[in-house]
Amino acid sequence: MKTAIKSSVICLLLVVGACTGLDIQPTDRVTPEVLFKDESAYRAFIARVYAGLAVTGQSGPAGSADISSLDEGFSNYLRQYWQLQELTTDEAVIGWGDEGLPALHEHTWTPANQFVRAMYYRIFFQVSMANEFLRETSNEKLDARGVSLATRNEIKTYRAEARFLRALSYWHGLDLIGNIPFYTETSGFGSEPPPQGDRRKVFDFLDTELKEIEGDMVAPGQNDYGRADRAALWMLQAKLYLNAQVYTGNDHYSDCVAACKKVIDTGLYSLEDNWRDLFKTDNNNSKEIIFAIPFDGLSTQTWGGMTYLVHAPVGGTMKGSDYGINGGWFGLRATSALVNLFPEATGIVDERAHFYTDGQNKEISSISNFADGYAVQKFTNMSSTGDPGSDLDHPDTDYPMFRLADTYLMYAEAVLRGGSGGDAGTALNYVNAIRERAYNGPSGDITANDLTLGFILDERGRELYWEGQRRTDLIRYNLFTENGIWPWKGGVQAGKTTESYRNLFPIPTSEILANKNLSQNTGY
Repeated sequence: MKTAIKSSVICLLLVVGACTGLDIQPTDRVTPEVLFKDESAYRAFIARVYAGLAVTGQSGPAGSADISSLDEGFSNYLRQYWQLQELTTDEAVIGWGDEGLPALHEHTWTPANQFVRAMYYRIFFQVSMANEFLRETSNEKLDARGVSLATRNEIKTYRAEARFLRALSYWHGLDLIGNIPFYTETSGFGSEPPPQGDRRKVFDFLDTELKEIEGDMVAPGQNDYGRADRAALWMLQAKLYLNAQVYTGNDHYSDCVAACKKVIDTGLYSLEDNWRDLFKTDNNNSKEIIFAIPFDGLSTQTWGGMTYLVHAPVGGTMKGSDYGINGGWFGLRATSALVNLFPEATGIVDERAHFYTDGQNKEISSISNFADGYAVQKFTNMSSTGDPGSDLDHPDTDYPMFRLADTYLMYAEAVLRGGSGGDAGTALNYVNAIRERAYNGPSGDITANDLTLGFILDERGRELYWEGQRRTDLIRYNLFTENGIWPWKGGVQAGKTTESYRNLFPIPTSEILANKNLSQNTGY
């Protein structure tokens, strides 16, 4: 569905009522009854829910923004999720001084931080769109509109996908914020602000929800590209279960193993031969990527998403043409902590250590100076054959949200943490398969004695850096706040520990004031 998602933006104008009403309502004279006379509108609507992960409004790259209280580029879902997951960790810094942005790496954010607020709004905009889709596709409404049997059969799948997308955003809220507003399509419409759901309640809902919709999701590998299938659902389950100890106090490692095995046992997915090809314009052809957020330089234009991830790491002596773009934004770099994950050994080269060092200092003396910190060349607007994308501003590269190498590493970690249903020998084989790709052969293979939890965390850093995983990983290992030090953490060059309450982000002040049902997270 790469083309369909990118071009089928729903014509019904929808807005989220801040996040106090947390419902979507039409703002023009086109009522649902008129709109859905054309049964293709249902496909357009579900495409718009998907597109909410990539675009920021009804026209691109800017204009008719979904969220009006923020710079539209800042409001992009993927951009803000990536920033909260990466700029807060040992993997990345950014040299820009926009209000609230330096606070992410310094661990000094407050409930007024505009980037935390942007992520919060995006999460619940997505939840609200999914809820509205489910309301408009109830059996009662489909009966009243006389929707054809063929369309109703399609809608059954669309509804499962809407529930998956809602679960994805609820997982992000659960992981980032903790106790969050919780409401579904059956909640009151715009009357009272939604209640707050604690982490266990939301976890239990997601656990049940994903099991309920599994049978209605399209079989693995059978859906349109860019749409979620059953394997994407299993990946979301694995993520939920791997972090269940953090969310609820109870582990679900055996469930994580089982979910990973379902993905692997399909036999549909395989590691890409060249790791770097996973992050190029033709990565939509990869057999490793299980679920992606599609982007296209001509029809999915945004100043967030992959536009941000390709342009912002380019600067200094780097040539934009080498990356398929018209110039860099002189922003993102790696800390030396990320670089140090890749050991320097004569004759042994890890292909994943894809850093630009010409004119760059490994150590960061000044975050605002682009020359301080190695640049990262991971995402590019070039194809695997060396051709630039269709547009020099907006990349064609898709964002790999779930991929097989992550499945292998989750399986291995869950087994090491005591999950049943798997075995250490298989885990070792999966990890070595990843490393043999990285080292172009067995020179990087490890032994059973090397396969420890600490090794898995480091390997996740090497394999998955800058893919929006790191904060969640560090929290699972209790290394994000009160333990774990990296350059400029806490606002000092050597780094320092920070308060444990920062394992969660705050609910924005505006929402606390507007919704009497919400209680702020401890420490804020």
